[in-house]
Amino acid sequence: MKYKALPYFGITLFLMSCSVKKNIDQDHHYEVKLDTLTLFDQSRDRKIPVALYIPKTSKNIPNQQVVIFNHGYGFNKGGDYFVYSYLTQKLAAKGYFTVSIQHELPTDPLLPTEGNLQMVRRPFWQLGSDNILFVLNELKKTKPHLDYKHLILIGHSNGGDMAALFGNQHPNLVYKLITMDNRRMFLPRTSMPKIYSLRSNDYPADEGVLPTEEEQKKYHMIVQPTSINHNHMDDKGNDEEKNILTDYVLKYLGEN
Repeated sequence: MKYKALPYFGITLFLMSCSVKKNIDQDHHYEVKLDTLTLFDQSRDRKIPVALYIPKTSKNIPNQQVVIFNHGYGFNKGGDYFVYSYLTQKLAAKGYFTVSIQHELPTDPLLPTEGNLQMVRRPFWQLGSDNILFVLNELKKTKPHLDYKHLILIGHSNGGDMAALFGNQHPNLVYKLITMDNRRMFLPRTSMPKIYSLRSNDYPADEGVLPTEEEQKKYHMIVQPTSINHNHMDDKGNDEEKNILTDYVLKYLGEN
């Protein structure tokens, strides 16, 4: 009986090792290409422009994870999906298939600035959450080789609120959620998806948005203060600020 158990034990170890997540090897530095396209959601009669930051050797990267990035509010002027290039290009250079969504269109109403912002802005976050879901489903059709079981969502400010709402609505679709100073939409209280939030030094979040210290311990959530202004988390930041944010994001993505 002792000898019969050994092969079974070996098989068990093999299966356990296969189930362990193998993250992208961040030591690589790939050349990056930028593509843009406009998707169309017929059910909502809505155009969704996206920018794709892709390693040129993308098809040769095993377990290639997808990052969907969501920009902060840009007053509907457009082009916001380009203004975080310091981060989106870096992620692509490290091997991530990085998609930046242009959520606002010139024809959209402006984001409300009065009233209960958690209520009056909720439809705008819902629009963003629906955009994320549509883009994700389109990617699955056109890029079936990518790793969608470990989807990464990143969002700054209003885009972080959109990503947080998506994480609350579709927790089974998200592996890691990283918000950069979202202020209004409460973060999911869960250990899966894994939750990280980088905070600015000048803008507080609304009450209840961030987990308490007890919740952080319970769900293994990370809330990281920084010395960076809220409005310096895009390409307006200096090199030091960009490096700080990029290092944190890569650290979180490298964790199992």
